[in-house]
Amino acid sequence: MNEFEIDKKQMRRAFNRAAADYDAAAVLQREVCGRMLERLDYVKLQPSRILDAGSGTGWGTRQLAAKYPAAQMIALDIATAMLQTARSHSGWWRKLFSGAQQMQVCGDIEALPLAANSVEMVWSNLAVQWCNDLPAAFAGLHRVLKTDGLLMFSTFGPDTLKELRHAFNGVDRHNHLNRFADMHDIGDMLSHSGFAEPVMDMEYLTLTYEDVRGVLYDLKRIGAHNATAGRGQGLMGKNAWSRLVENYEQSRRDGKLPATYEVIYGHAWKPQPRVTADGAAIIRTPFKLK
Repeated sequence: MNEFEIDKKQMRRAFNRAAADYDAAAVLQREVCGRMLERLDYVKLQPSRILDAGSGTGWGTRQLAAKYPAAQMIALDIATAMLQTARSHSGWWRKLFSGAQQMQVCGDIEALPLAANSVEMVWSNLAVQWCNDLPAAFAGLHRVLKTDGLLMFSTFGPDTLKELRHAFNGVDRHNHLNRFADMHDIGDMLSHSGFAEPVMDMEYLTLTYEDVRGVLYDLKRIGAHNATAGRGQGLMGKNAWSRLVENYEQSRRDGKLPATYEVIYGHAWKPQPRVTADGAAIIRTPFKLK
């Protein structure tokens, strides 16, 4: 296991612990979700089954259910406590959208427990950054999508938490933050995974805080603190903490400490297959043979 590899057991524990307080802290996650939902207004698709991959406490799942009331929603998350919290919030929309069957699945995006060609849309809001093998994860999402199905997702780019990353430089020898893929690399991964017409774009969103402790506290509340193999195993010492605070203070602007997030948005379609299951080429003609 390399130092940047995500420890999935640690990640699951962190999200299980964070489930109860997640909604109160997930301001950025809801904002990004809302911006993704606006993009669906330009998509001509009426899916009968939608996979919310990395559904968390179900806020996005409920928005999708409201937008597509006839669709079956499959909410998938690696943390059981997140799914349980989602279930506790779901009473009102289950009654409102009682015509559609809803399903919760505890599973990993990197090992989807779904059949091939089983959903018309895969939606994933700020979750795929927790995948160790992103190309393989995209291949799995491609597998479960039906032909002409849509993948829409958001994730974080390399500049995410750049102030905190800079502040940790020289503090100790441990890893403190996850590593994030570049937008252009993600677009290439989508194409290599079999998706057609990938569209990628990016924007910066910045939250502000009174102090470093507030930044780290919010990350902990949403379960997004360090889960890499190279993380430190104990508490940060007093000297290391002082250096961290001193370094971060260099980023203070207008009396506040910024926490910048590079948010990457992507969507792509699963095209008609070019080969049969046994590898033979499929040739499509514009006419019918008599």
